[in-house]
Amino acid sequence: MTLRMELFVNNLAVSSDFYCRILGFEKTKESERYIAVKSGNAILGLGLLSKLSSNHHLRPKSPYERVGGGVEIVLEIDDIETYYQRIVSEKYPIQEPLQQRSWGLTDFRIIDPDGYYLRITSKNKSSRAELLNGLGKRAQEPVKPVLPES
Repeated sequence: MTLRMELFVNNLAVSSDFYCRILGFEKTKESERYIAVKSGNAILGLGLLSKLSSNHHLRPKSPYERVGGGVEIVLEIDDIETYYQRIVSEKYPIQEPLQQRSWGLTDFRIIDPDGYYLRITSKNKSSRAELLNGLGKRAQEPVKPVLPES
């Protein structure tokens, strides 16, 4: 399985510039309504929000509704320190600076021009098989219910 995400944006030129110039993606397809960008195995489609039908599920219902709410896009990077310095040198606003997290990874966070939240992180040191095996074991542990006090 491969994951491809499509982000609906207000301005294709601004979003394309962010993902290509700031984050280092390459354009693989471009039309007046859609741009595809790729970096390694990460594939993003950028579509114009204005081209969605008025009743489309992803179209904001009000001007106060945030785009991308409840989603954190995570990009794993081989050399996180160098990548961070690249973003800083572009003077792009950093939401949370580079830091070591309690779970053992180093990351920083930024917000794209349309409000999508990105966590840019070092790669997990353990293998994917170990990670998935650990998740499977944890999922099999019994859940202890929290009972209301009487």
